[in-house]
Parts: sequence; C-alpha cells; structure tokens
Amino acid sequence: MKTIDKIPVTKIQRATKLVSTGAKVGVNYLKYYGDKLVNTEVEAKERLNKNNAEDIYDGLKQLKGSALKVAQMLSMEKSILPQAYVEKFSLAQFSVPPLSPPLVLKTFKKYFGKSPDDLFDSFNTTSVNAASIGQVHLAVKDGKKLAVKIQYPGVAQSIASDLAMVKPIAMSMFNIKGKDSDKYFKEVEGKLLEETNYMLEIKQSQEIASACSHISNMSFPKYYEELSSDRIITMDYMEGEHLSEFTAYNTDQEKANQLGQALWDFYMFQIHKLKKVHADPHPGNFLVSKKGELIALDFGCMKTIPDEFYIPYFELAEAKNINNHDYFVSKLYELEILRDDDSKEELAFFTEMFHEMLSLFTQPFQSEYFDFSNAGFFGKIAELGERYSKNTDLRKMNGNRGSKHFIYINRTFFGLYNLMFDLKAQNVKINNFKNL
Repeated sequence: MKTIDKIPVTKIQRATKLVSTGAKVGVNYLKYYGDKLVNTEVEAKERLNKNNAEDIYDGLKQLKGSALKVAQMLSMEKSILPQAYVEKFSLAQFSVPPLSPPLVLKTFKKYFGKSPDDLFDSFNTTSVNAASIGQVHLAVKDGKKLAVKIQYPGVAQSIASDLAMVKPIAMSMFNIKGKDSDKYFKEVEGKLLEETNYMLEIKQSQEIASACSHISNMSFPKYYEELSSDRIITMDYMEGEHLSEFTAYNTDQEKANQLGQALWDFYMFQIHKLKKVHADPHPGNFLVSKKGELIALDFGCMKTIPDEFYIPYFELAEAKNINNHDYFVSKLYELEILRDDDSKEELAFFTEMFHEMLSLFTQPFQSEYFDFSNAGFFGKIAELGERYSKNTDLRKMNGNRGSKHFIYINRTFFGLYNLMFDLKAQNVKINNFKNL
C-alpha cells in the first residue's frame, strides 16, 4: 500500500484539501447531468455515488484524524448512506494509507523524545494496520511481541477545525437545524479529543479489561504504561483476524453463536452493570483468535451513561411501556425527543415515528433468546431508515431530536446490531449479563 510522507496539519492546509475534494465532487455532478441524457437515472446516480465516494474518501484518508473518523462513523449508518459510500468509508475502520517509515521515526521522536530503537529490541517501521487516528507497528522487547500504536501528527490540534468543516455536510445529511445543534457537535468533539489522549485510553482499557475479564470467550491485551505516552500506546500483540475477515468465510454456526453471545454479553454487562460502554463497535476493533475467543481492542471512545438518560431509554425497551401511549409520550419528553415548542403536527409526527422505530428496534429485548441472523428483522430496519430518509415532511421539520447522549448510545447499538448480523449469531441469550 502506498504510504504518506506528509499530513496537512494547519487549518489552512486542511481546508485547502477539502476544497480541492469539493471541486472533484463538483466535476462528478457535471458528468452526472451528462450521463442522465444517455443512460437511466438509476445508472447515472449509481456512478455519481461511486465517483463521489472514491473522491471524498481519497481526500479524507490524506487528512486522517477527525475528518476520517466522521467518515468511519457514517459508514455504520447503512440505512442512511448509499451503498457506495458505506463500502468506501468502511475502509477507514482498518485500511488507510500509513505514514512512511521516515515520518514514523520523526513522529515517534516528537511524541516520545526517543527513537524506537532506544525502547525496543526491534521495531518495524512499516505499519501492520492504519486507521483514522493512528497506526500500529510491531515491536519486540524481552522476547515479547508488542503492538505499538502511534497517533498521526496534528490530529488532536485539528479536531475543532475539522468538525467545523464537516458540520454543514453532517447537518444536511441528518436534517439538523441551526438551533441547539451545538450540543451534538460538542459531544462529538469531546469524544474525539478523548480518543487522542492515549494515557486516558490506557486507563480506560485497563479498567474495562479488569471489569470484563470474567466474560466467557473474551480476551483483552495487556497495556504497558512505561512504554507509552500521550500519543503512543504499547500493548500486547494479539494474534487473530478482524471480525469482518472471519465472518466473510465462517460456516461454523456453533462458533458464530459462541462469539455472538460473548459480544452481546460484553456490551450488555458494560451498559447495565458499569454504565459505561465501548462506543466504537466496528469490525476493526475486534479480532477472532484461533481458539475462537473474541479480542476487544481500542478503548479510546468510552461513553458514560448518566441515570437521567439510562432509565427512560431502557424503560422504552419494554413492550408494555412502548404500547402505553401517555407513558410513552412522557418518556419521549424526558429523552428530549419531543420538545415544548413543537407544533401539533410535529408532536404527532415524531410520536408516531419513534413509536414505529422503537417497536422494531427493541425486538431483541422482548424475548429471552434472539436470532441475529434474521435477515427479515434487519431488512425492516433498513427499509424504515430509507423510508424516513426520503420523507419530505421530515425534511421540513427540525431534526434536532433527542438528548446529546443518543449520538454515542445509538452508534453503539447500531454498530453492535451490525456486528451481530455479520456473525449471523443465533439463540443469543439476551439477559445473560444478569448472571455474570
């Protein structure tokens, strides 16, 4: 894979890169208008989406950092984005061009004050994995194989300006109006800043690994503080393949069920027992070992769940509460889905919309066991998302709906559901966490 020798770090450099990417998208639209004259609308739109996805991703992967992280987050919104974008943006999970070896050494010295050779018996300057915020290198010390994650230069300093640049795109995509929108972007900015604090990540990783070590078929790496800094993390190198690689060929249903139960227990235990959750559930953060254990990585993005959100949120996971109209409406107000300044039309529309969504989305919680291989269930979720994304009435209304806590909790559940579906896990015991 081609390496990168330089990353734009200043606001002007990064803005220039985004402007040039925007110019390419503009050219693609000109091609699209011509394409429509000689081909069908569907064919022309498909080519437009493919070309735009490639050009946008090519621009973002050179910027890295929060701009690329947002693309990664969007890749999980399979019901909102066209397939071409989902496929391209999902590469941000674990497959982007790495820093070149000279830039790696320069970055290491800047962040650690020493060269890798001063700390390790051996260090491979060619990365084995590159994602949105950092890349991973192999090292050996005292006969132990280690993974060393190095943060890209300038990532932490450019978060605020990057988000300001992508804000108009995100607001348009999710129908967010200007009023009260800042609370959502501040939530994302705060979490991205936390993800760049590697000493915080080590602390969170150690806490979760310790709290969840008893969960069957789960494994976690050990972290080494003495070989880490604010921008570098050293941990055990974990042997395994990415979850997406495993699910691409696996036909062993028993193994899929075992991994699915472990993954579900891992998340339910965090949410209900710890009230704090690994809020970045994408395939790049999970490995499958040869022994069939699930290995959890990267605890930079952790979401604390306050009681004022947790209680009404999970009260609406119960069918009796969803179907009690007055109680249901009161919880929508508590969760800031309904607002005091809503019109009668908005109150009626969003009450119906969220009743339909929650009735479907909470189905796994309505039974003792759930089959996550059920294509019909996930097809209904995709259909619902697509229908509301095209709803003209919704586009006219204020899409600022829900507490700021929804951003990462919904992201967690969407990501978890997608992983469970990819695994095709069956007979998953929903409340098994109560016995852990």
